[in-house]
Amino acid sequence: MELKKIQENKFGTILQFSIPAIISMILTALITVTDGYFAGNYIEKNAIAAINLGLPIVYLYLGLGLMLAVGGSVIAGIALGACEKEKCLTTFNQTIVVTAIVSLFISVVLTICFGGVMRLLGVENCLENYFRDYYQILLWELPIMILCNALGMFIRGEGNPQFFMATSIFNVLSNAILDYVFVGRPGYGIKGIAYASLLTGAVSLLLLLCYILFWSKVYKFCRFRFDAVAFRNTIFKGSSEFIGKMSMCITMYAYNIVILKNVGVDGVTAFTIVGYVSYLFSMIIVGFGQGCVPLLSFVHGAGDRFTELAIRRLTNLCVLLCGIVLIVLMFFLAAPYSHAFVDSIEIQQMVAFGTRIHVLSFLFAGINTIASFYFTSISKAKESAIISFLRGILILLICILTLPHFFGMTGVWLIAPINEAVTVIVSILFLLVNDRSCKLQDKIVT
Repeated sequence: MELKKIQENKFGTILQFSIPAIISMILTALITVTDGYFAGNYIEKNAIAAINLGLPIVYLYLGLGLMLAVGGSVIAGIALGACEKEKCLTTFNQTIVVTAIVSLFISVVLTICFGGVMRLLGVENCLENYFRDYYQILLWELPIMILCNALGMFIRGEGNPQFFMATSIFNVLSNAILDYVFVGRPGYGIKGIAYASLLTGAVSLLLLLCYILFWSKVYKFCRFRFDAVAFRNTIFKGSSEFIGKMSMCITMYAYNIVILKNVGVDGVTAFTIVGYVSYLFSMIIVGFGQGCVPLLSFVHGAGDRFTELAIRRLTNLCVLLCGIVLIVLMFFLAAPYSHAFVDSIEIQQMVAFGTRIHVLSFLFAGINTIASFYFTSISKAKESAIISFLRGILILLICILTLPHFFGMTGVWLIAPINEAVTVIVSILFLLVNDRSCKLQDKIVT
């Protein structure tokens, strides 16, 4: 990366880094949507609910993986901007090795304790076989997934987001093909969906490792000595991402328990289908976030506060426009969308109604997410962690525990818009304080 090129074409550089990341994240989301499509159309509606009940497991891996990957890539990006190449390489290698060890350890523990995990997540008798068949395989795909994401963040950080995008395209296409092959054959069922994810993930990881070994210009595998201080900094800088995903782990569990209590398994299925739209949008804004993080870290390390603020504001504008477009689309497409996954008229009606309410959260979710990424990228982990804690745990849990009790399934759909709207007030206050501080620093320098 070159500072002068970023300064001269801020918007173009944001798109250059973000679009490949967005495409990669959307393709990642499409894998989940494709799995849901095959589960609902080729197996049955309860298969979708079973997959959803295990999402707290997925978010546990994502939380740990993003904490290490984002924290490590921020430290490496700042070091790269400050021309500290040795620190940059050491951080990269330590991050990848620790991510692999931690994720594999979790898989071993969860496999040993699988029966207890099912009871903890409230898996009902009618869903047990689906849950067991799917997640006993997926537990070995999830470490691969977070390693791919970690490598992808460093590859984007060195200025080649296109390669990770190409890998993601391969991943989603091959996953869809293998879903059709495995699920369509008698005897595979929901296991086929998990095997498809495992195989495509393994090949994608191999491609990313080949890139680092043969084509990477900045990040290389090499021997390193474990740096405890750097590890603590990695955890600290990535703490907001960990809080964000762990909050999703906790709140997804709370969502499922509350919906099962108030509506039943059909409510979980409907919530899952509506969640695919939210997941898609979250991948778009996370793609913008992951695209701008290396830029913000590099510019911050170079001491250019004006460009730093401009990049963040342009990114916020982009995610706001994307949210508005998706809201309008889903208002018109909610009904046909609800028919794509299940034949149950009752579930279709819940999905169509819920989608139109739930998507209103997109007006605020983008600003909250980019604010969290921004504060992480400039080493202000406290502000980022507070935003993640509010929108992901405190306010969200209050909404989950109150709104469905008074309004039933309508209360479930209202949770996301209210949560994001309240959180955005805090995000804007933090940003205003930060911007004022940056302007004061510029005056002192000049």
